[in-house]
Amino acid sequence: MLRSGVQRLRGLPLPSLPPRSSPGRPRSACGRQGEENPPLSAETRWKDRAETVIIGGGCIGVSLAYHLAKAGMKDVVLLEKSELTAGSTWHAAGLTTYFHPGINLKKIHYASIKLYEKLEEETGQVLGFHQPGSIRIATTPVRVDEFKYQMTRTGWHATEQYIIGPEKIQEMFPLLNMNKILAGLYNPGDGHIDPYSLTMALAAGARKYGALLKYPAPVTSLKPRSDGTWDVETPEGSMRANRIVNTAGLWAREVGKMVGLEHPLIPVQHQYVVTSTIPEVKALKRELPVLRDLEGSYYLRQERDGLLFGPYESQEKMKVQDAWVTSGVPPGFGKELFESDLDRIMEHVEAAMEMVPVLKKADIINIVNGPITYSPDILPMVGPHQGVRNYWVAIGFGYGIIHAGGVGKYLSDWILHGEPPFDLIELDPNRYGKWTTTQYTEAKARESYGFNNIVGYPKEERFAGRPTQRVSGLYKTLESKCSMGFHAGWEQPHWFYKPGQDTQYRPSFRRTNWFEPVGSEYKQVMQKVGVIDLSPFGKFNIKGQDSVRLLDHLFANVIPKVGFTNISHMLTPKGRVYAELTVSHQTPGEFLLITGSGSELHDLRWIEEEAVNGGYDVEIRNITDELGVLGIAGPHARKVLQKLTAEDLSDEVFKFLQTKSLKVSNIPVTAIRISYTGELGWELYHRREDSAALYDIIMNAGQEEGIDNFGTYAMNALRLEKAFRAWGSEMNCDTNPLEAGLEYFIKLNKPADFIGKQALKQIKAKGLKRRLVCLTLATDDVDPEGNESIWYDGKVVGNTTSGSYSYSIQKSLAFAYVPVELSKVGQQVEVELLGKNYLASVIQEPLVLTEPTRNRLQKKSGKHEI
Repeated sequence: MLRSGVQRLRGLPLPSLPPRSSPGRPRSACGRQGEENPPLSAETRWKDRAETVIIGGGCIGVSLAYHLAKAGMKDVVLLEKSELTAGSTWHAAGLTTYFHPGINLKKIHYASIKLYEKLEEETGQVLGFHQPGSIRIATTPVRVDEFKYQMTRTGWHATEQYIIGPEKIQEMFPLLNMNKILAGLYNPGDGHIDPYSLTMALAAGARKYGALLKYPAPVTSLKPRSDGTWDVETPEGSMRANRIVNTAGLWAREVGKMVGLEHPLIPVQHQYVVTSTIPEVKALKRELPVLRDLEGSYYLRQERDGLLFGPYESQEKMKVQDAWVTSGVPPGFGKELFESDLDRIMEHVEAAMEMVPVLKKADIINIVNGPITYSPDILPMVGPHQGVRNYWVAIGFGYGIIHAGGVGKYLSDWILHGEPPFDLIELDPNRYGKWTTTQYTEAKARESYGFNNIVGYPKEERFAGRPTQRVSGLYKTLESKCSMGFHAGWEQPHWFYKPGQDTQYRPSFRRTNWFEPVGSEYKQVMQKVGVIDLSPFGKFNIKGQDSVRLLDHLFANVIPKVGFTNISHMLTPKGRVYAELTVSHQTPGEFLLITGSGSELHDLRWIEEEAVNGGYDVEIRNITDELGVLGIAGPHARKVLQKLTAEDLSDEVFKFLQTKSLKVSNIPVTAIRISYTGELGWELYHRREDSAALYDIIMNAGQEEGIDNFGTYAMNALRLEKAFRAWGSEMNCDTNPLEAGLEYFIKLNKPADFIGKQALKQIKAKGLKRRLVCLTLATDDVDPEGNESIWYDGKVVGNTTSGSYSYSIQKSLAFAYVPVELSKVGQQVEVELLGKNYLASVIQEPLVLTEPTRNRLQKKSGKHEI
């Protein structure tokens, strides 16, 4: 019976779509009527100057024009090479959903849907917006766990989301085969929208508020000027712009090349199928919710009286339009489609027929096979780009329709106010670098497309395209001994295994095969001495006559004296934590700045921009790839290192937070006495090519002390016990340093008027509404990861930021933001983990004192270290 349905699908001839130049009203790819384009003669104006020039007239670019103009920016100009929606927007399936597995991307989805709900009334343009809700289907127990995991990550957001049982699912979608269905994840308000009509409504709104939308107006050249402005060249003339925003979709790579950048984007083919009228669908009294069969890897929704379904085939079967990467998008391409290829998606068609049996008898009226753009990790690239002044991007959207409204608002706010409205570092275009080759991009795009519907585990690793050229000098030495994690192109050990232990990558929502080995590494550092590869750190050298003045302006902490190091924070103008760095004053006026691997170019862009805007006479070098870093930590760390250097490493001579240049067995290093473990330790910065030799020397010297390796999982457990905050978790652009408990590092009384100082004074004067606290909780076999809901008195009152198992007290440990009134030591709350609420207590932090603190207390009590 199924086979006959397949044959029927395969045998049906497809109607031809009208060519791009056809007269009459354009239609969306699935047959919905679009609104008529305004006549081109209405856009005969030209401007010589613009505040912002947006390049690309898909839904993303038009949304940005709408939001900037509505917010009051004058001289907003959008330039489109052919016509609005050309490229990917016009043929999109138009799905809209509140759901996203990430955290702040939920805010983008939420903002989009709320805008679309009112846009028709605001602009008078019919949108074709349907909101029947959506259901994600779980047919395996691990999917049910995933739904529970996502529920606790959504509870502290505005999004409505529920887990529903089979009876409710069948009631809402009566055409389903319920044999395998265990549960559903239901989002009210989800649905679909006509992409063409949406773009036309946004365009009408943009014009209403004063934006100029000019097309056809292909950009032929972008020339930067010394004052940071741009000359934008088109066949119609040149335009001077204060900033340019690349929203060119399929053509984003070509626009990037005009400014000397190779954006890691690749077009992929995506197909969806539209059926004719199905009697059982026509007989329904209400529209079906959008269905996502995660194991079958397809979405399905009602399209008039038929159905539309779109599969995501495996990375082996999916098709990348790689010729466009090397040769560019073909001239004249705009509203064309590729030949359909039903064989490529047949296994998903069969899965859909099994789940929704009425499909077996359905006739196809259309198969749409169009290009969409993928970044390596499937997420778009949004924001200002490092290394090119006043060049912004909003590109790489695999799901542009649901992102358009929210990203337009997000980027508009950032441009107008000088800082992002909330943290979205996962979309930072600067998360990629020179290591992101075309080969890597293609491998990751294939993987990301094929993995669209796989289970989303915590601590997930994806292995396509690895390793990149950006491996540390220890990679070959360590790769067979550990499970590596991917960090901004680098491979870094997460955990190490011993002979006889399970070495496989086994992701889980519960404790898994790395739990015991990480416990051993924890004990190694606490009781003996351990070594960790920290080479992925971002590393900058800053020097020049204005270096001290620049850093005093950038950082809320004081500038360390020569030969010393401190922890410093860059704040936004509104007083939020933009970055945390280690600042070492090496020689007078010369500094080594260290940041996390994922923040390298994110932080460098901010520093460079402030240096240029303020006219500071400094030299800034990114030396990340030049230096390797080894960390050594534990009670025997000094004893091991002292064997290898003539430098006195005693506590009296080499103090905590001091930095010195020395030699470790004839290898020159910059040694900083600091360790994120909170134990006695040093970070050793050295030439990358010396890493393997330095590692071997240290490991050989430490045999008597029982030296061994440890990875980032153990380091995370150690830093949590010491109550060390992590940027991106406890602090980011959503938090201010006072609520994050960073008062020690914030010097409001220092003379320099650092960025965010005045805002922080106002925040302090008004008082805090929430605080970061440390929680302990006894669980079963699951530990907090971060972003779980905190409950009190039956309500969600906050969220965790990070968590781990504490191997010292044998309980779970977590940081969490809670209302000030619930932040006192001893206060009890609940943490939601996998559908169950666990009792948690606020504790006095830190759980474990740091080595410098223990040492100081010992000296005070007369028990000097021997």
